[in-house]
Amino acid sequence: MANVTRVLIVDDHPSFRASARAMLEADGFEVVGEADDGASALAEVARLDPDVVLLDVHLPDATGFDVSKRLGASGARPSIVLVSTRDATDYDDLIRQSHARGFISKADLSGEAVRELLE
Repeated sequence: MANVTRVLIVDDHPSFRASARAMLEADGFEVVGEADDGASALAEVARLDPDVVLLDVHLPDATGFDVSKRLGASGARPSIVLVSTRDATDYDDLIRQSHARGFISKADLSGEAVRELLE
C-alpha cells in the first residue's frame, strides 16, 4: 500500500480505543485521532479529514448509524467501518441502509479485516 490509511477511532471505551489503535498501527495504519461520542466524532472528522472512521454502533449520545448518516449527508469523504461487540446479524438492515463500507465485530477486528472492507 503506497499511501498510509489515516484512521479516526470512535468508541466510548478508552480501553477499546487503545487496543484498536495499537492493533491498527502495528498493521500499518496511522491513527490520527480518537473520539468518545457522536458529536466529537463529527467534529474530529471535519478537523482531521481521516480516510477511515472506525465507528462504534453504541455511543453515549447517538448510534453509529446516526453518525454514519450525518457524515454521508454532509458530504464527508471517509470510509466508515462500523464495529460492535454484537454480531452483524443483529444489525443487518441497519448496516445495509447505512453509509458504512461494512461491519466488523470487535472480536474480529484486525488491520486485514479493515483493509478487506476498503477494497
